[in-house]
Amino acid sequence: MELETHAVLKVTIEARDALARFDARAQALPNPTVLINAIPLLEAQASSEIENIVTTTDELFTAAATDVGATPAAREALRYRSALQTGFQQVGHRPLTANTAAEICAVIRGHDEGFRRGEVFIGDPATRQRVYTPPSGTELSRLLDNWSEFLNAPTDLDPLVRMAVAHYQFEAIHPFTDGNGRTGRIMNVLMLCDAGLMHLPLLYLSRYIIESKDDYYRLLREVTSDGTWEPWVRYIIDGVRVTAERTTRVVDNIDDVQGQLLDHVRQVVGSANGDLLSVLMEQPYSRVRDVIDRCGVSRPTASKWMHGLVDAGVLADLRVGREVLYINRALMDVLRG
Repeated sequence: MELETHAVLKVTIEARDALARFDARAQALPNPTVLINAIPLLEAQASSEIENIVTTTDELFTAAATDVGATPAAREALRYRSALQTGFQQVGHRPLTANTAAEICAVIRGHDEGFRRGEVFIGDPATRQRVYTPPSGTELSRLLDNWSEFLNAPTDLDPLVRMAVAHYQFEAIHPFTDGNGRTGRIMNVLMLCDAGLMHLPLLYLSRYIIESKDDYYRLLREVTSDGTWEPWVRYIIDGVRVTAERTTRVVDNIDDVQGQLLDHVRQVVGSANGDLLSVLMEQPYSRVRDVIDRCGVSRPTASKWMHGLVDAGVLADLRVGREVLYINRALMDVLRG
């Protein structure tokens, strides 16, 4: 079947352009660690929300800063971020295969069950009406091998087209009893990094999918029932374009926040303290001891700086158990969108 139709190639060109501009912009940031720390957390939140695991941005960043009182949903989202990191560490060192997906799923779920052995129910939980029956038994193993081969075999397909096809195939195989959606979305970004389209794992489609959830599931079903690949491939690739453009705007806004925060640090500290600036940008919910460790100053000095920035309206303070967290308000406003 022809996958790279004229319509698909058109959206592919647009998406590749937006993705290249985003990748260049992200690499040009003075401190890309800001993105590496924050954007995967936002992806963890959005990807978990698709599976009805809902946590707020404040809960999630609080849980990332201190384990005190973390909700089960926040802990699950943090495992998702760990799974992202686990997968990215393999890019360039090992081929992406079904075993990669199994390792990622194990981190997401907090235990390793391996590939499922029996059937799974996919359908309406209220009516119990079955919508789709994924393969099982020896067919499951055969299709997983086929999927792994498709990811790594030489091909003339554009990497974005291959990612769209591979994502459908993974969700259709449905190799785990739980965690398939989240694992599949992590594999998407790993495929883009593995293909050299991104240098850092910073582009995630979960927010796009949430905003068009009905289309996502409808198009998945139509590939299964009717073999209508073109609308599905266009949908996924257009999601790359939309997400790249949106995340580029986030990067621009983060850069603005960093410039403004530097001015406030100069006023409060009396110098352009780059280490303090890095703490506040890399850890939007930071602690006095983070400043002590990074800046090499005493606790009274670190506390004086943080209280001064609170008094200036730059930071907000939040007590969590015995910890006090200092929130970079402007940065969090940008990250919340």
